[in-house]
Amino acid sequence: MHPTFIPTAQLPVRQVPTGRRVSALDLIKNKEVKAILGPWYSIQAHFLIEIGRKAQVPIVTFSATSPSLSSLHSPYFFRATHDDSSQVHAITAIIKAFGWKEVVPMYMDNILGQGIIPFLSDSLQGIGVHIPYRIVISAEPTDDEISEKLLRMMTLSTRVFVIHMVEFLGSRVLAKAKELGLMKQGYVWILTCEITNALISRMGETGFETIQGVLGVKTYIPRSKELESFRSRFMKQFPTSELDIIGLRAYDAATALAMAVEEAGTDGLSSSKVGARRNTTELEALSVSQYGQKLVQTLSEVRFKGLYGDFHFVGGQLQASVFEIVNVIGNGGRSVGFWTHTNGLVKTLNQKSRSMTGFSTWKDHLRPIIWPGDSTFVPKGWEIPTNGKRLRIGVPIHSSFSQFVKVVRDPITNATTATGFCIDFFEAVTKVMPYDITYEFIPFGTPEGRPSGNYDDLLYQVYLGRYDAVVGDTTINANRSSYVDFSLPYTPSGVGLIVPLKDNVKRSSTIFLTPLTLGLWLISLLSFFIVGLVVWILEHRINPDFHGPGKYQASTIFWFAFSIMVFAPGERVLSFWARLVVITWYFVVLVLAQSYTASLASLLTSQQLHPTITNMKSLLAKGEPVGCQRTSFMLAKARESGFLESNLVPFSSAEECDDLLSKGPTKGGVSAVFLEVPYVKLFLGQYCNKYKMVEVPFKFDGFGFVFPISSPLVADVSRAILKVEESNKAIQLENAWFKKIDESCPEPIIDPDPNPSISFRRLGLDSFWLLFLVAATVCIIALGKFTFFFLKENREILYQRNLQDLWKKFLQPDENSYINRVERCPCSSSQPRWKSLAEKGRQIFPEIV
Repeated sequence: MHPTFIPTAQLPVRQVPTGRRVSALDLIKNKEVKAILGPWYSIQAHFLIEIGRKAQVPIVTFSATSPSLSSLHSPYFFRATHDDSSQVHAITAIIKAFGWKEVVPMYMDNILGQGIIPFLSDSLQGIGVHIPYRIVISAEPTDDEISEKLLRMMTLSTRVFVIHMVEFLGSRVLAKAKELGLMKQGYVWILTCEITNALISRMGETGFETIQGVLGVKTYIPRSKELESFRSRFMKQFPTSELDIIGLRAYDAATALAMAVEEAGTDGLSSSKVGARRNTTELEALSVSQYGQKLVQTLSEVRFKGLYGDFHFVGGQLQASVFEIVNVIGNGGRSVGFWTHTNGLVKTLNQKSRSMTGFSTWKDHLRPIIWPGDSTFVPKGWEIPTNGKRLRIGVPIHSSFSQFVKVVRDPITNATTATGFCIDFFEAVTKVMPYDITYEFIPFGTPEGRPSGNYDDLLYQVYLGRYDAVVGDTTINANRSSYVDFSLPYTPSGVGLIVPLKDNVKRSSTIFLTPLTLGLWLISLLSFFIVGLVVWILEHRINPDFHGPGKYQASTIFWFAFSIMVFAPGERVLSFWARLVVITWYFVVLVLAQSYTASLASLLTSQQLHPTITNMKSLLAKGEPVGCQRTSFMLAKARESGFLESNLVPFSSAEECDDLLSKGPTKGGVSAVFLEVPYVKLFLGQYCNKYKMVEVPFKFDGFGFVFPISSPLVADVSRAILKVEESNKAIQLENAWFKKIDESCPEPIIDPDPNPSISFRRLGLDSFWLLFLVAATVCIIALGKFTFFFLKENREILYQRNLQDLWKKFLQPDENSYINRVERCPCSSSQPRWKSLAEKGRQIFPEIV
């Protein structure tokens, strides 16, 4: 059999009148219909779904798309379309592709508009996109009400809007937005399927002028011969009507219902009447269709290729797998891409998936887009409104180091002025940003000039919305980042442990002995005497300066040995081998003397400064007191690390910190202090040669500017910070604010090494053994040669084994030597040195003789 369709009157969207309810009840009670094809709108669906559930009559809709209808869980409700929640992933993918961080949804104040919002919010939150506010428009607004909503949008910073409402209201809103200047460059408008499907297919040339550059998510309908044939037949039969997507859905829904009815059959089935009772409502008195359950089963199993695409109910509704992204240009919408469940955003349906998290950009997923204002540049998604309020920037009223931030109040005008490195750096950042921002600095303090709290309290004001930002020496850490956002750091990172230095060098009357080890002293002294003895052996038989009585010769040996030390011996050295020995020893003495002089000079003039504490563990083990900045988060961090409350001493300035370290723990001071690394260089430059950073026990990201969570300013300010740091401006600011207070101090070196290398080391034999070996070798060779020729010359005495005569011969001058022959020459007036010295002595002291 063929099903019979009984049409019902079309009703407007603005209301669900009693007549519509009566019409539905009449169809079930009097006409005993087996199914209802409708309702048209989501707002009408709740009552009809309840009627269908009571009477067990299937309700098949092709246009009610609100996700809230699924929450009714009626097995007799079928949706021959997808619900609105299925498109939120396509919208989210677009927003993610362009990197927008804030989105404002604009929706209709009814079940249609409100149904999509929870799904859209959850999807955007999943990619870190913030919804700062929502624009809700009533179902029947006046032009003034629409203008009021749009004008409020102009005063806010977000420029990305998602519109979800019916077509006739959406066209009014977009036309008014064009009139008020919200369709210019910098704005982004994204339309949902509800408005895109109808707006693009029905709007004329004039209507298109009001929405140039908007993006729309549209239900994708694959082309087919059946669709083209049906469209041609429809236009011939209804030349004044236009076949839109609603018509295609209605046709496929009617086809599916007819197939289900034919499959189920209707012979012998009727409706059972419920017995009439007193005080029963018309709904409760409905008859129950014995055909409903069977028709529900056949409807669930219907599967065919419809005009709209593959038709098959899953969970009582069709599943959308593809959405088309259109860009309104000229007189129509141009396709710029697609979104699919499997591949996400793609230019064409046969394009392979490419991850958005890699090196791809939106150009790899979408075709070129013309944005509002006929611009090809991607809007950044937010702007500082020209007619908005100035940014309220909080600044700390008191800092431990005034070079970073300082607030001064004029006693006459009561006006406050903020100065310091942080303030100047922020102003330099704003100058390189791509747009102008206006702001005012607001001190975080009382009218009397006292701070209103610590730094955590100051940052919490941003979370509460009292400040739009905070500029100052605010450290980035995990706890603070849970309720505010930070820019990139503009100072070094970490917290250093500062400890006093002590000089390990003990200066005494015997310090001149310190440069050399005892072994090197003994070897050097022994070598002097050995060299003097070797030279005497080689010279005493041929050199008159080494002749004389035994005592004189012994003193000559000692004199010559010590005079070599200053390279000024009075005796001549005549033999070749003796000269070679002396020259070799001169070189050894030169190296020794220079090394000794350098080591002693370093010992006397430089300090060996070593830290009194090497790490935080030793402080905890000894239970010694430590200092922390009074307004810093380090007090809480030190407690977490195991320091007792009684051992934590707060300070408020660099001078107070120096005083605590100078006193030490025995006089009410501290053994060490925790200072953030940006302060360390300034502190060490002010108090040179007194303190040292030995460790960085805590890792933090330095100072950053503070903004509310998901503030669009964060990214632009961070990029501007990089530009300033890469320019000369950052160096100029550091030189201006961090110049050394004491010009005599050297440039401070921040060295976190707890075990620094020793600046002084005693010289030992291991450094000079090669020199001593060379000198010893020369001495041995010279003595060997002398001994060989001496024994050869006196071999007769040696053969007689008369050692006494041999010793006498050794002590006697060598009469055959060249020097002695010259001395005996009559023309020579020279005489032995010992004789000349004796004659001079007799002349000076004649009475002694």
